[in-house]
Amino acid sequence: MLKRSDFPQGFLFGAATAAYQIEGHSFGGAGPTHWDTFAAGPGNVVRAEDGAVACDHYHRYESDLDLLKDAGMDAYRFSTSWARVMPDGVTVNPEGLDFYDRLTDAILERGLKPFQTLYHWEMPSALADLGGWTNPDIAHRFGDYVDVITDKIGDRMHSIATLNEPWCVAYLSHFLGHHAPGLRDIRAASRAMHNVMKAHGVGMTRLRAKGKKNCGIVLNFEYPQAADDTPAALAATKRQEAIYNRWFIQAATKGTYPEEALEGFGPHMPANWQDDMAEISQPMDFLGVNYYTRSIITAAPDAPWPHVGAVSGPLDKTQMGWEVYPDGLRDVLLMLKSDYVGDLPVFITENGMAWDDTVENGAVFDPQRSSYIAGHLEAMLEAVAAGVNLQGFFYWSLLDNYEWAFGYEKRFGLIHVDFETQKRTPKASYYDFKAAIAR
Repeated sequence: MLKRSDFPQGFLFGAATAAYQIEGHSFGGAGPTHWDTFAAGPGNVVRAEDGAVACDHYHRYESDLDLLKDAGMDAYRFSTSWARVMPDGVTVNPEGLDFYDRLTDAILERGLKPFQTLYHWEMPSALADLGGWTNPDIAHRFGDYVDVITDKIGDRMHSIATLNEPWCVAYLSHFLGHHAPGLRDIRAASRAMHNVMKAHGVGMTRLRAKGKKNCGIVLNFEYPQAADDTPAALAATKRQEAIYNRWFIQAATKGTYPEEALEGFGPHMPANWQDDMAEISQPMDFLGVNYYTRSIITAAPDAPWPHVGAVSGPLDKTQMGWEVYPDGLRDVLLMLKSDYVGDLPVFITENGMAWDDTVENGAVFDPQRSSYIAGHLEAMLEAVAAGVNLQGFFYWSLLDNYEWAFGYEKRFGLIHVDFETQKRTPKASYYDFKAAIAR
């Protein structure tokens, strides 16, 4: 594995988590979310598991943060839960604010830089009842939440991201139906695809009004490749790329949406959506990039728009079935530099792998994860050598956690969690990463 000294001076190493996935949403006065109700529906989530207890980070955050500090990490990327801060989307929960106040102080006490994400998917059920991300007013409700949490902890944040992975929030959840709220509706998806970006714009406006710096967004990217060089496969790949990769970054940096995606979404977009694009594309201070795998695209002319299919690649797969393809990370970063962000600071805000890890004799042996990290660090360094202004890397995730529709079955963590006892066991990859980033 590459060493800290191979990277530019000041390059940050850390790990990432998300509120609903680790905290335990049954604690501290948090309100119900659309993930709770989605999980309670038949067939949506493995064993109908939810985030009620998760990793009990709500009570164990200090020892969890010690694991970051003990590994020599520089920064911690975490999220604050909208439904914990405002359980009904309107009323402020002092207990929730106090938790994030204590958490922030604990992060700083350990010499870690706090990287906050404002929304990592826990829509309050009361707002979901009003249409959630399909409601034109949702961006302003999000703005109100941004105001409340920023007034409490914003003075101590090193960095603030508005949203995590809007493709998952909008498309995966409203068109493919795999995540809450589980819709398969092109009109709902079109509204959500725009309203998540409108919320980003409103969130940035509220943050700037408070004088906040180091503000941006976290987007997920796959490296798309056509399965063959037929015109149909190439066109399908371009449509997939427009929906998955380009929609959000193009809106945030250029104030436009890709034509290939508007072919399908255009007829269903909110009225006067163009009026929001200036606020959506206001300047950012950084871009967070989440990358896990590539997609190999085929044409699917008999399927509904976007007429896209996919085939499995030949390389090793993770527990999620995702192909391990580090070169795609380098190529995504080069595409972003040349087409969208130029010299804007970029952070790898998520990159990691799930594996069926087990504790044997008090230890977890996971050389596959160490190899995964090593390969992607090399891809990052190649991007840096090619001029990408890459400033940090956060492994996903610090802890095994609630992996959304996959429940507690898929383990991404550097730390193994026994969900019955909540015992934490650092994996071999944790120690390998610690050795690599040692000063």
